[in-house]
Amino acid sequence: MDGTAPKDAGAAEAGAPDVIGTVDIARIMHAIPHRYPFLLIDRVVEVVRNHSAVGIKNVTVNENFFQGHFPGHPVMPGVLIIESMAQTAAVLVVETLGEEAAGKVVYFMSVESAKFRRPVQPGDQLRIHVTKDRNRGNVWKFNAVARVDGVSVAEATYAAMIMSKAAGS
Repeated sequence: MDGTAPKDAGAAEAGAPDVIGTVDIARIMHAIPHRYPFLLIDRVVEVVRNHSAVGIKNVTVNENFFQGHFPGHPVMPGVLIIESMAQTAAVLVVETLGEEAAGKVVYFMSVESAKFRRPVQPGDQLRIHVTKDRNRGNVWKFNAVARVDGVSVAEATYAAMIMSKAAGS
């Protein structure tokens, strides 16, 4: 699929999940404001609107953070793994809200229970599994697990808020 929404979302079976295909990098860049070097997901391979998403981050030795973290032993910083989780969740929010999200930004609010299980290194592919826990108004809470080759490398619970962009943004 090209990642576009079905033309008649109302035609889906009642109670059936609203699943869309791959969200490519162009659509991610349309959905969230992040750009190099801070765009930390390459695609979202599965979105179940209002429920879950799976983001992909291909980790390469060319990442700018590897110059200093750590020279001779490159390790992806844990906070950037958490940020890739947040960006995957932001795409889920925008895909869920559709036109209602136009002109808005998803802001990170809190992180709880972050755990890092093993280092992420060049050549790894992060698969970021994000599940919506709940949302109330413009505040959304998520659970996420990042895996490499099916093995958990990090997990966290976090919250985000969708808001209008500040004037002049």
